[in-house]
Amino acid sequence: MPDQPADPAVLVLLRGPGGSAATARAAALLAEGADVLTGVARLRAEVGPELAGPAWELARLRQRARPVFGADADRLFLTAGTLEQAGRPELAARRAARLLADGTDSAADLGCAAGTDTVALARAGARVLAVDRDPVARELTAANAAALGVDDDVWVVAGDVVELVDAARGGEVAGCGAAVLDPARRAGGRRQLDPARWSPPWSTVTTLLDRVPRAVVKVAPGLDHDRVPEGVEAEWVSVRGSIVEALLWGRGVSGTWRRATVVRDGTAHELTADADPGPADAGPVRAWLHEPDPAVIRSGLVSLVAAELGATLVDPTIAYLTSDDRAVSPWVSSYRVDEVLPFNLKKLKALLRDRGVGRVVVKKRGSAIEPEALARQLRGPGTGTATVVVTRVAGAPTVLLCAINPG
Repeated sequence: MPDQPADPAVLVLLRGPGGSAATARAAALLAEGADVLTGVARLRAEVGPELAGPAWELARLRQRARPVFGADADRLFLTAGTLEQAGRPELAARRAARLLADGTDSAADLGCAAGTDTVALARAGARVLAVDRDPVARELTAANAAALGVDDDVWVVAGDVVELVDAARGGEVAGCGAAVLDPARRAGGRRQLDPARWSPPWSTVTTLLDRVPRAVVKVAPGLDHDRVPEGVEAEWVSVRGSIVEALLWGRGVSGTWRRATVVRDGTAHELTADADPGPADAGPVRAWLHEPDPAVIRSGLVSLVAAELGATLVDPTIAYLTSDDRAVSPWVSSYRVDEVLPFNLKKLKALLRDRGVGRVVVKKRGSAIEPEALARQLRGPGTGTATVVVTRVAGAPTVLLCAINPG
């Protein structure tokens, strides 16, 4: 059974009455706990072989999508690839609101994939031109716009994004006053580290940002800061401690030099700088260790957090902070430091055994160790727990034992 519909004709079938009924039946079988062999066999008998596999796959993808898309998931049309790449709807809504904040009422979704950005832009009040060369992407976008009730404001067309951006004039692309671009950064199952190999390539990204002031481009979180064009804001967004997107905001939207956005418990906390704040000072390890959120680290704003917390770096090259007090801050996670010692596996195991610690969480920064492997090596008979941080302090390999709970 294929992981995704092979062509737009399959999606057309799934959108029809028979496809809707077949997908609903597949969802019911999944809810009952049917496995793939049983479920597909029953569907073949009930709805026929043409719909059985695609309906089962769509129901399975919708089930996977529910934690991210909520109630919308049960109406979406997805493939395995588009679900993996789809952004969170609350973040798409946030991007759309910012992009259209000046009253712009038309936007181009350049490379629309499954249409999640198209839907967000339409819900924010824009007339949206959704563009893609891939007929499956176009059919998915049209299906999702209709399923979510915004199809009156969406036009889905075939087009080459490179050509459209090259033809952009007067602050517009394809007749639209705003644009979203999400270049494909994988090819043949491999991540493309060189932006020149993205599709469309980096040259198209910079052309769009030059010619369309109200544009936002999704880029790789590891993008070199030196590539960010002058006057363009770079933003890194994390959710629950993981970076989920990195964005370049065009000069008509840009509000700062760098922005770190940390989403916790549904609230977006923003840290900004109008210019490079430079590095934080380094100093000795104190009573508390603070691990900055990765969005703060990638945006280069650790020194702002250090100043806010009265903290210093444990090492000039390591993004761990330390201070005398615990921090209540969205920018860091804090750990009480109980022991500081040079890295020595034998002595570390003995110390944990003496403290009654049998289970550890290992964190590392600036070390070649594998956290999972070290955690297994440190496992012991004790019932206590601890966080073991392997890093460098003033250049020396060091272990910080944090939050020891003897059990």
